[in-house]
Amino acid sequence: MDGLHSTITLNNGVKMPRFGLGVWKTDNHTSRDSVATAIRNGYLGIDTARQYGNEQGTGAGIKLGLEQSGLKRSDLFVTTKLYNGEQGDYDQVSRAFENQLKDLGLDYVDLYLMHWPVDKTYLESYHAMERLYREGKIRAIGVSNFDNDRMKNLLDEAEIVPAVNQMEFNPTNQEHEILEFDRSHKIEMTAWSPLGGGASLTNPVIETLAKKYGRSTAQIILRWEWQRNIITVVKSTHGKRIIQNSQIFNFSLSAEDVQQINKLDQGKRALWYDDFQWHNPKGAFANSIAQWSDTKK
Repeated sequence: MDGLHSTITLNNGVKMPRFGLGVWKTDNHTSRDSVATAIRNGYLGIDTARQYGNEQGTGAGIKLGLEQSGLKRSDLFVTTKLYNGEQGDYDQVSRAFENQLKDLGLDYVDLYLMHWPVDKTYLESYHAMERLYREGKIRAIGVSNFDNDRMKNLLDEAEIVPAVNQMEFNPTNQEHEILEFDRSHKIEMTAWSPLGGGASLTNPVIETLAKKYGRSTAQIILRWEWQRNIITVVKSTHGKRIIQNSQIFNFSLSAEDVQQINKLDQGKRALWYDDFQWHNPKGAFANSIAQWSDTKK
C-alpha cells in the first residue's frame, strides 16, 4: 500500500505508519488543533514528546480527532519520548511515563523513545523502558538521536533491540553511516526535521524538481524520503499544509532525480550533543521544558 495508511513492520512485529504528524515547537492549543486536523484527513501516526510541553494538547487533539473521524484509538499510532530530565532508574522512568499517559489521556502508547542519550543515564533508562514494555503499556520501544557509538554501547547491554532510532534526516543531512548501521540491526530510522528546518525548501535543485513535477518543494522532499524508505514525521500548524504534505502518493520521482537529492548531503545537523547543557555548559538548550511556553486561551 502506498499512502497514509501504509505501514512498516518493526522488529517486534508491530506495524507503524510510515508517515505522520509531528508537533515540535507548538503549544498545547495549536497541537490540539493540528492533531485533530491531521486525524480527520487520514493521518494515523502522531509524534510528540514530554520536552515539547504539549502532551496535554496532543492528547486533546487525539480525542477530538477520533470523535470527528469515527476512528478508534487502536487505529492510531502514538509516539512520545522519555524526557532527558526524567531519565534514571525504573521508579523514576515509570513515574514519568505514567504522568505522560495521564497528560495524553491514553492507556498506552505505541512507541516510547528515549529522547536523547544522556551519557550518565541512558543505559539505566533503557533497561527501565524494557521493563515498561514487558508490562504491556508500550507496544514498542526505541531511541532518538543515537550515534553509532552510543547505539553499539546500548546493543551490548540491551535485552530488547530498539525498534526505531529517530534522527534528523533531510536532503542536507542524510546520516549514511547511522542509517546503514541501524538497518543492519533491523532498527528503523524515523526522520525528524524532514524539511531541514525549512532550509531545504529553497534549495535550487529542489525548486527545479518542484517545477518539473508540478509539486511543492515540501512534497518533493517528502516523496524523496518516502522512496528512501524513511519513516517520516512532518510538522505543520496550518490545515491546508497538513493536507498538502500528505499528497505525495500519486507521483514518483525518477531514480535519477532521487540521486540528485542524494547528492545534496552536507552532513549538517541542526542540533547535536554539544548543543545541550549537560554536555556543554554554554549549550543553547537547557535540560528543561521551560522553553516550550504555553498560555491559556
